[in-house]
Amino acid sequence: MATTRTDFPRSTSSEPHADRAREILTRHPDIRRHFGRNQWSAILIVALAALQTTLAIWTHQQPWWVVLVVSYAVGAFATHALLVLVHECAHNLVFERRSLNRLAAILAGLPAVILNPVTWGRYHLKHHRYQGDYERDFDVPSRWEARLIGGSAVGKALWLLLFPLFHMARAFRNPREIEELKIDRWVALAFACQLVFVAGVGFQLGIKAIAYLLASFFFSIGLHPLGGRWAQEHLVTSDPQETYSYYGPLNFVSLNVGHHNEHHDFPAIPWNRLPRVTRLAPDVYGSLAWHGSWTGLLLRFLFDRRVGLFDRIVRVQAKVF
Repeated sequence: MATTRTDFPRSTSSEPHADRAREILTRHPDIRRHFGRNQWSAILIVALAALQTTLAIWTHQQPWWVVLVVSYAVGAFATHALLVLVHECAHNLVFERRSLNRLAAILAGLPAVILNPVTWGRYHLKHHRYQGDYERDFDVPSRWEARLIGGSAVGKALWLLLFPLFHMARAFRNPREIEELKIDRWVALAFACQLVFVAGVGFQLGIKAIAYLLASFFFSIGLHPLGGRWAQEHLVTSDPQETYSYYGPLNFVSLNVGHHNEHHDFPAIPWNRLPRVTRLAPDVYGSLAWHGSWTGLLLRFLFDRRVGLFDRIVRVQAKVF
């Protein structure tokens, strides 16, 4: 019977997406027409940020159980969509000018309360550039993190519940990469805007409004059906494939973020055009393993002791601490 891994599987191959993208473009050159930006994303950012602020205003006068239920049933989806839009801004897929994308990301990150979207964007681009490099790809869990949660459902549930904190801690495992946390004018601006927003909400509305926003953020990337995304994207469920897409109904409220192979292959294509890539290259994406249910995958991750955080491929050239 298969047992839980105690170390990351190693790969001698190069990062897979660049080579596959070149091959796909050779066969399907029409995909190039979908490179570009989607400025309608800016309107979504404004609408969703306004929605979360409005719900924070409403929930601050509600019982605590209502705060938690609304944050789980509504706020998590709104915040998750905003985080996807922060991701779009990191790839400069909203506006042509980088500065406008950063400003849009800062606005989208406000309801998340503790996220600095500028710093997050820097680390995310390294995930694309150095996928599987333990020292530079902080989408890969830390060794201590994987050992700590082990294979138990309780450990995995706590990991999902506190996922934002675990993710933030990864930046400190390589001293050379801590420099990405440096404070420049953009990081300072994002921090200042977040501070003003949180202070305004806290002083005007009180602790329940802040709790609603925080709960929405933690649920949006944690112990929630949306949390199946973190098991979907790069957890190896069909060896040796490293990246997986999700083609289920939650893509509708998650801005197609489930099309993860397509995004890694073509990070210059905005969220609304990713399904077209899937349709234009069925010979490629139809031959890859994929997932149809985030909820089902979440339950498998939680209760199957053979599935854990060590099920991530690490490049052998990376020095592992």
